This record gives sequence, structure tokens and C-alpha cells, in this order.
Amino acid sequence: MPQTKQAKKDLRKSIKKAAKNLGIKSDIKTLAKKTLVAINAKETKSSDMVKDMIKKLDKAVQKGIFKKNTVARKKSRLMKKLNKIAK
Repeated sequence: MPQTKQAKKDLRKSIKKAAKNLGIKSDIKTLAKKTLVAINAKETKSSDMVKDMIKKLDKAVQKGIFKKNTVARKKSRLMKKLNKIAK
């Protein structure tokens, strides 16, 4: 347990930040699952869903939730699946 006043404040801040990050990660995972289902079903709206997914991933990198290479890998795999279905 933190002893000093500043350490207690840091603990409060980290708990709030972790909760916020968890919510954003959860949204991204949910959108990823929906996008993959749409791609596999060859729906016409799947390309729009991919664009939304990429936008959310880029925002997450800006906020420091994901690392840059992690998001690049996710975007690459997503586009690869979309392009494979488009052919």
C-alpha cells in the first residue's frame, strides 16, 4: 500500500486510467469480432467496418493504449482478410 500522499494519488490515477483503457480495449475487441463476422459473411458493409476499426486502433495508439507495431499487425491482418474476400 502507498504510504505518502502523492503515492496514494498515483494509485487513484492508475486505477482510473486502467478502467478507461480496459473499456477502450473491450470496444476494440468487440468491433474486431463483428468486423471479422461481416468479412466472413461477405457483407457489403464490411469495408466500412474495417475503416472504423482502423480509426479506433489509430486513436488507441495516440492515447498510448496499444503499441504502434501491435496496431500495425492488427490492421495488416484485417486488410489481408478483407482483400482475400474481395477477390
